[in-house]
Amino acid sequence: MSVEPYGADEESAAVLRTVGRVIKMCRERAGLTQAALGAQIGYSEEQVSSVERGRRAPMEEFLDAADRALEANGLISALKGDVEKARFPKKVRDLAQLEGQAVELCAYANHVVHGLLQTPEYARALYRMRRPPYTDEQVDELVEARLARQRVFADQPAPMFNFVQEEVTLRRPLGGKMVMRKQLEHLLEVGRRRNVEIQVLPTDREDHAGLAGALQLLRLKEGLTVGHVEVQLLNRLISDPKEIQILEIRYGIIRAQALTPRESLAFIEKVLGET
Repeated sequence: MSVEPYGADEESAAVLRTVGRVIKMCRERAGLTQAALGAQIGYSEEQVSSVERGRRAPMEEFLDAADRALEANGLISALKGDVEKARFPKKVRDLAQLEGQAVELCAYANHVVHGLLQTPEYARALYRMRRPPYTDEQVDELVEARLARQRVFADQPAPMFNFVQEEVTLRRPLGGKMVMRKQLEHLLEVGRRRNVEIQVLPTDREDHAGLAGALQLLRLKEGLTVGHVEVQLLNRLISDPKEIQILEIRYGIIRAQALTPRESLAFIEKVLGET
């Protein structure tokens, strides 16, 4: 299956057009029509045509199959990295790049489980709730983009992670009971890693430093700290030192108001038992 890029920018579009020209060149050199290539690799003529015109981002399976069928000796398969970057909206690529450069990531989530902690089922449920709705292809692409960001957990040396989750994010049964149970189990699994701390901010707190909304702080390898905030139609990266200082002060207080990591894991286990 090929996925039409959602929110593609000109940079992404240029990459996909180049990939399409390479595939077309290899196909014509092999003397195959689009329909013939599609039949060999299990895709429709329309899908092959869309890829060659740069209208769709081909999946890895498409590229590998085309490479074999056209005897491209790895030329087409080698495009997978470029296609992966081009597949996602620019704001997702920029954030994933910064997360990959971070030595420490701190995040406060107040409405849903943080994206880096989401299971595929939970992420899919969130995107399917979007109004106006995404198409099925857009949902597939956005879920894939979210899961791709989670590769940061495998980076070496491993960065440090601290997440503060509002209690309501653990109790709101988004996607249904079974989706939420699996999500809570995943939080427990990730929260037991040595480089990950998950803290829960209970609803009954009388003081709250996070009322202005969710936030994220990324401390990068070269010593710079970058902030990220997202609300409704706004998605913003912050580098101004004065604004970063405000976010750091708020996040420090939020952490202090939350349960400790050990208490939080016990709290998540309790909620799992009640779900």
